[in-house]
Amino acid sequence: MTLQRSLLDKNERLAQQNRGYFRAKKLLVLNVVSSPGSGKTTFIRETAVQLAARLRVGVIVGDLATDNDAARLRTAGIPVIQITTGTVCHLDAEMISRAAGQLDLDHLDVLVIENVGNLVCPADYDLGEDLRVVLLSVTEGEDKPLKYPPMFHSAHVAIITKSDMAVAAGFDRPMALANLARASHHARIFELSAKTGAGMAAWLDFLVSKRA
Repeated sequence: MTLQRSLLDKNERLAQQNRGYFRAKKLLVLNVVSSPGSGKTTFIRETAVQLAARLRVGVIVGDLATDNDAARLRTAGIPVIQITTGTVCHLDAEMISRAAGQLDLDHLDVLVIENVGNLVCPADYDLGEDLRVVLLSVTEGEDKPLKYPPMFHSAHVAIITKSDMAVAAGFDRPMALANLARASHHARIFELSAKTGAGMAAWLDFLVSKRA
């Protein structure tokens, strides 16, 4: 417990350093978290592509092993840095500091951090972000916010993804919104489908307003 507290204290100090550095660079920084299979990479890719005419986006990708997600994001023509964490189930502030040093931040407006697919470990680690964005896919079940309250409670934004599959998945929208309200009562909620584009405009306008 003492060691864990020491690690978190160190991370908090580094996160504050990251935050100050990013703000000096006039960056809007997003820490995108979710469980595996929520559509996180597609969501980030479409966000970057559709923002291209208004904001310049770079991405730091965290994965346990492969660089598949980073390769998919590079097809959008955006700068991407891969962090391979091995057995570590989250990114930390020091990892982000090292990765950010490999990006030309002076030519970016938005830095998106795609965290490791996990709704437990990343909840404890501030990376120096402006917004923590948690994704909930319609295929995951409406009770996910109640199963992982620390993550959903810490989020500034909650996004219901794959909305085009809601009917097929038997998604109970009122129940999901009620559960989000309980676990993430302060979070801004968006419902969208990165695949069809439905709901993306509101999300993109939100980012533009935050960057401004």
